[in-house]
Amino acid sequence: MTKALSPSLPIAYSKEVAAAKQRGAPIVALESTIITHGMPYPGNIDMANSVEAIIRAQGAVPATIAVLRGTLHVGLEAEELEQLAQTTDALKVSRADIAFAIAERRTGATTVAATMIAAALAGIRVFATGGIGGVHRGAEESFDISADLEELARTPVIVVCAGAKAILDIPKTLEVLETRGVPVVTYGSKDFPAFWSRVSGLDSPLMLNSPAAIANFQAVREQMGIDGGMLIANPVPEEAEIPRDEMEVFIARALENAEKDDISGKAVTPYLLADIFKLTQGRSLKTNIALVENNTRLAAEIAVSLVD
Repeated sequence: MTKALSPSLPIAYSKEVAAAKQRGAPIVALESTIITHGMPYPGNIDMANSVEAIIRAQGAVPATIAVLRGTLHVGLEAEELEQLAQTTDALKVSRADIAFAIAERRTGATTVAATMIAAALAGIRVFATGGIGGVHRGAEESFDISADLEELARTPVIVVCAGAKAILDIPKTLEVLETRGVPVVTYGSKDFPAFWSRVSGLDSPLMLNSPAAIANFQAVREQMGIDGGMLIANPVPEEAEIPRDEMEVFIARALENAEKDDISGKAVTPYLLADIFKLTQGRSLKTNIALVENNTRLAAEIAVSLVD
């Protein structure tokens, strides 16, 4: 593991990422909450190894991001990835508490927002995830809005996802992104996707059909001095999707269960995902893995195009 300094914060780079930075190779950031909070062991380590292999196959370098015992890691060695996959008490860290995990020498898995922060510190321009957080259903009463949206407005990283998580209020999520000036681009479709489903019933604000076009769009934004990130929505492969009408039935039941069990705050999303896994008899997890792999492939292609 090679240690380097951002303006003031020590960052531990994996050997592979350190070498990639030195030669100017394309790098793709990956979050770690999907490993610690998204699925159980050993499925989580199998998924983590799979997405890293996909990125390498496209000519880029994977950089899984996490806080390990108080040190921010950008890229994990194989043994560190294995240890993280078996960790049961990792904090789920976002903008509000990533510094807390570092200051208190804790282990923390990074959400979309925290991964964007770390990627920007490390000079990584592209990040692949499953789905972003957003405005939760019932937010007019709970005020539950993910920090991911604010991070997209301020941090210059391209985030490739399968749309907003379908458990959210997607129309309100898109409205907040528009208000914050975040470009929302759907890859190869006029329909904005809804995580497990290829369509949400909403038109995409923008559409582009190639990684090179996305890289060019970002280059023009940078030339114009436009701050903030860009959201690339990549529909789940058709053979892996669960249609929206079918998913809405499962989501409604999971939301009812969460209310009955008095689930709130950061616990909501993991609870809903786990409950939907049970309700779909495991189908949702298979779709989740397929869309993450699909997103990492596109993110790697974008990263290569940015370097080219």
